[in-house]
Amino acid sequence: MMMNISIIGLGWLGKPLGDALVNLGYVVKGSTTSNDKLSVLKEAGYDAYKVQMNESEVQGDIAELLAYSEVLILNTPPGLRRNPTSDYVGKIKQLVPFIERSSIKQVLFIGSTAVFADTESMHIITNNTMPNSEGVSGVQLATVEKLLMNNAHFKTTILRFAGLVDERRHPATMMSKRKQIPNPLAPVNLIHREDCIGVIQQIISQRKWGEVYNAAYPLHPTKQEYYTNICEQKKIANPDFNRTGVSKGKLIDGQKTAEELNYTYTHSIVNE
Repeated sequence: MMMNISIIGLGWLGKPLGDALVNLGYVVKGSTTSNDKLSVLKEAGYDAYKVQMNESEVQGDIAELLAYSEVLILNTPPGLRRNPTSDYVGKIKQLVPFIERSSIKQVLFIGSTAVFADTESMHIITNNTMPNSEGVSGVQLATVEKLLMNNAHFKTTILRFAGLVDERRHPATMMSKRKQIPNPLAPVNLIHREDCIGVIQQIISQRKWGEVYNAAYPLHPTKQEYYTNICEQKKIANPDFNRTGVSKGKLIDGQKTAEELNYTYTHSIVNE
């Protein structure tokens, strides 16, 4: 019998992920923070709920969302670019007691490679590399990772994605509008949304719980080379890089994740 899965965050990644899991035979429930999106999801046949997390409480139908599910996919980015003062750790702390009281046995936390610092050595990041970012987002994400993995009520797998792209959403669009972009010689770390979904499917089907994975497409040209080429393909203005000083960056090695999950990254970041 296929397991029941709850997804917090049926957005750009969560909605197509939910669709893919339903197509595989899983029973999927999900949440959104928007009344409009809630209506759309329900019209599409989703068992959907409105859930809003903040630092003081979790608002909405969180108990119903988690009820009877074995797996929770926690897909809620910190959102610190839009709100730098947001307490992401506090929000997750408010959520944890609801998970503990529910039928959830496994949590898949969709994290980010932002937990790793950029350095002049452009060091290679593996699944065994410890988070070392001093940035606000990286520190909060790393704290949430520990919070979830140290909880004895459920087993947590951490899945850190590199930058997300698809055919319509690509950072080159934003980069083409910027001036004096730093670190032109840093490696690019990206992953297509379809590969994100594929990796998640493998973790769930193989029941890889209590693990830590980094996922990125195995091609890492420099930012300068890559984004200039993509902007030319899209026929938009080339990005303006600051070529003075020493570039800092990191290289996310997602190959070990692919090997452990018997997965092949199939969606190139080059021609998106």
